[in-house]
Amino acid sequence: MCCDKKGVAIVSVEYYYGNTIYITDERWDHIYEEHPDMIGYDEHVRQTIRDGKRTQDEFDPRKYFYTKPFRNLFDINNHVVVVVKFGQRFSEEGHETQNNFVMTAYQNHF
Repeated sequence: MCCDKKGVAIVSVEYYYGNTIYITDERWDHIYEEHPDMIGYDEHVRQTIRDGKRTQDEFDPRKYFYTKPFRNLFDINNHVVVVVKFGQRFSEEGHETQNNFVMTAYQNHF
């Protein structure tokens, strides 16, 4: 875990394509509020990004869905889904850097 320049704690996960994806406290709060069944499943989110199946959104080529099956989820759910947006931003020095972040995460039954 590290902090961005505003002091917001973030978690970075490097996944098998070699890029880093981050999630901020604000996004964790969103996930917990909108999908309370995800409380306590933080490590499942990280594992899904690292090892899950990646599918590109058909309408937004910068958005990807990561899915991974798990046996110990809430109710009848058997997969964690993590939605990630890929992009670039410019650093204060003017260098282009990755800006790949988690939009949301939820459980689903497939």
